[in-house]
Amino acid sequence: MPQQKPNLLFLIADDHAGYVLGAQGNKLAQTPNLDRLASQGTRFAANYCNSPVCTPSRQSILTGLYPYAAGVTTLKTPLSEDKTTLADLLTAEGYQTATFGKMHFNAPGTDGMHGFSTAFTEDRVNKDWQKAVGRPSPPWKPFVDPASTWLNSAKQALPFRDEEMRSTWLLSQAKNWLTEHKGSPFALWFSIQEPHSPFNFPTEDQNRFAPNSFTVPKVGPEDAWQIPLIFKDLSPTEKQGIIAAYYSSASFLDRNMGRMLDHLHSLGLDENTVVVYMADHGYSLGQHGRFEKHCFYQPAMQVPLIFRHPGKIPAGKTITRPTESVDVAPTLTRLLGLKERLPKTHGRDLFTGTPRDEIFSVYLENEEACLIWDQWKLIYTTGQRKRTDGYLTENPTPGRTVRLYNQKHDPGEFRNLAKQYPALVQTLSHRLEEKFRATHPEPGLDLDNYLKPRDSA
Repeated sequence: MPQQKPNLLFLIADDHAGYVLGAQGNKLAQTPNLDRLASQGTRFAANYCNSPVCTPSRQSILTGLYPYAAGVTTLKTPLSEDKTTLADLLTAEGYQTATFGKMHFNAPGTDGMHGFSTAFTEDRVNKDWQKAVGRPSPPWKPFVDPASTWLNSAKQALPFRDEEMRSTWLLSQAKNWLTEHKGSPFALWFSIQEPHSPFNFPTEDQNRFAPNSFTVPKVGPEDAWQIPLIFKDLSPTEKQGIIAAYYSSASFLDRNMGRMLDHLHSLGLDENTVVVYMADHGYSLGQHGRFEKHCFYQPAMQVPLIFRHPGKIPAGKTITRPTESVDVAPTLTRLLGLKERLPKTHGRDLFTGTPRDEIFSVYLENEEACLIWDQWKLIYTTGQRKRTDGYLTENPTPGRTVRLYNQKHDPGEFRNLAKQYPALVQTLSHRLEEKFRATHPEPGLDLDNYLKPRDSA
């Protein structure tokens, strides 16, 4: 009897920074289940998101296209049904497909959408969870309440026990689906909101981390003008509380991911299932005075990425060469042996493809783009758009701004060397523009127009 096609279990977190992981060498992080997964598979230690904001990043992962080519450029943009997703390919080849949790489709969850036969997404999750638990979550009011409140500087647990938490309840729904479909090829996305602010965790974890065990990152000499005003008044003690809340939420995330992996094992499905763990983007915890993503500093760009398939993917291997999240979809089409491929992709196979010589990412809400080449990082911003994402700075429209960092000698990215290396800036700017020209669906635009945050056809 021929072996069944490999299954797929795709685990995805929200705002989980790559450096908050024990396997990455962080001794404060409590992530034993993800560390175990890394020991059983291959971890990509220098993986970068293609946009440091949820919706464009997630749809790039799903389609294998850069955000403007996927037609998703801002947080509120919906993914068009005419874009082919990895789930579309899997459904066409007979897989039972489902997603449980946060997908940022920006449309009501409807079974069949974007290739998912079961699409139990945010609106359906929130409605059914509140009905099951009997009460809603406390209100969360970002940009209305002070940052110390909506970033949970008090490190306050939600008034729910572990089994009442939304993500734990969602896990039970996904486990039931997995049990029901274990006999046929399946592709299951399990996507939970932790550790996104307000960094939720249950009452049992209230004392898991002491805020004073964390050191607040120092702010660099060039940071003052670009720190969002909303963070300016946070005290060192409040910052420590925010960091402790984030680590508590990341620990809760790890626990639920471990439970899903244990369930897969209990069903005897480990050997024939490709498991992927990743996040949509990273997160800054005080670096450069920020508690957010929405920028191109390393903490916001680096994404955890782990692949496991016993006997097929090397166990305990760490790959340190730079990779991009857009590479995940084309990698999975090969690993799963799909006959059809994405009609177009900007990704490369993580295991067999040509190594990248540059990394590319865009944040179109702020008309900003980033290119990493060798040890250098170039960040280009038009500086013409007043931010509408809540992160205004003292100088909201500074005009064209170029920053150049040497990541080898300045890993904290504190010293802008653009004025010292004008020829290198010119070379990297040219490479950045060529990247746009080669991948953008609209021809004949200059760099500033490429960066406009409008949706592509």
